[in-house]
Amino acid sequence: MTHDRAGTDTFFLTQEFLAYMLGVRRASVTNSLGPLRKAGMVSYSRGHVEILDRAALKEAACECYDVMRSAFEQVLEEQP
Repeated sequence: MTHDRAGTDTFFLTQEFLAYMLGVRRASVTNSLGPLRKAGMVSYSRGHVEILDRAALKEAACECYDVMRSAFEQVLEEQP
């Protein structure tokens, strides 16, 4: 969802910070990014994460992306 609003494919964040935001261990982020990297969906290195194949990444997220996007948009619509 960050990619939807950022206007760029590259994000400056560490795996440690991403783990903090998600409330998981850094090792869990590393383990999750590994298969995505191997499949050519993302790349990451020293505080940079880059989305390489958005369509494949969205498909890998199954219906979760659409559910979260819809909920996020609903919250934005409710703001005065």
